[in-house]
Amino acid sequence: MDKSKCDAIYTLLNEAKVDWQQLLEKIISCFDCTTGTVHFLDEGTSILKLKAHQGIPGFLLPKISEIPIGKGMAGIAAERREPVEICNLQTDESGVARPAARETKVEGSIAVPMILDGVLYGTFGIAKPVPYDFTKEEIGELSAIGTEMSRILKSSNP
Repeated sequence: MDKSKCDAIYTLLNEAKVDWQQLLEKIISCFDCTTGTVHFLDEGTSILKLKAHQGIPGFLLPKISEIPIGKGMAGIAAERREPVEICNLQTDESGVARPAARETKVEGSIAVPMILDGVLYGTFGIAKPVPYDFTKEEIGELSAIGTEMSRILKSSNP
């Protein structure tokens, strides 16, 4: 995690209108990742809807555009309301990641719920092309970013 790169995340979160794609790119850069997604919760349907993405092959976009709570890493992070991490997505047999997730070619990955005051607003995830276990410090920072993202979603209409 590059603290100087992470400062740019909070700068973006303090802008009048957040550019979610640019924010995702900064998060990916801060944590030295290559791939990521941001999903917002549609309260009416309890479906996570894709808002921003980077490094996702085009043929996978229809599969990740809407994710039910409890399905895949993002859906399970939303259901559990806690980060879900996989050291190597390519060899994982836990059943947490959906089979199509392997087609991203990433390995070390994490999905983080965006929660504020107990309310779920969505999830975001990042991944590296190598096996990786995120540190407690990194998970804490990602969770803090998720809280700030939730604060934006609560106070504005994305």
